[in-house]
Amino acid sequence: MSGPAPASGLFASLRRLLATTLEIAQVRLGLLGTEIELEKRRLFDGLLWATVALLLLGIGLVLSCGFIILLFWDGYRLTATGVMTLLFLVGGVLLMREARRRLRNPAGMFSTSVTELERDRAELQDSEQHEPP
Repeated sequence: MSGPAPASGLFASLRRLLATTLEIAQVRLGLLGTEIELEKRRLFDGLLWATVALLLLGIGLVLSCGFIILLFWDGYRLTATGVMTLLFLVGGVLLMREARRRLRNPAGMFSTSVTELERDRAELQDSEQHEPP
């Protein structure tokens, strides 16, 4: 007729609490694994695109330097070379500063997992406060 009645008592409550805790841990570990995989793919894609971009920029800079030096070959080749060297050094320093600033990410990895764990903790604290004595 009807299924077995749910067990009651201290051990049944402990078993349900343990099952719930394990389920929460499993979900959180799954979320953590997903975040690691997404971060790994994002970093790989970013590095791949950055490598290709740096290669193309390097070729373009060498060609433009050659063009400028040939353009000013007769009277200002040393001045043109010095100005381009100075521009590249200043640009390199500015780009290094920007790269360092971007790598200092205050949010950090696993921000979604941390948010979910904080929400779980808040819900547990709320349920403890609303339990009858």
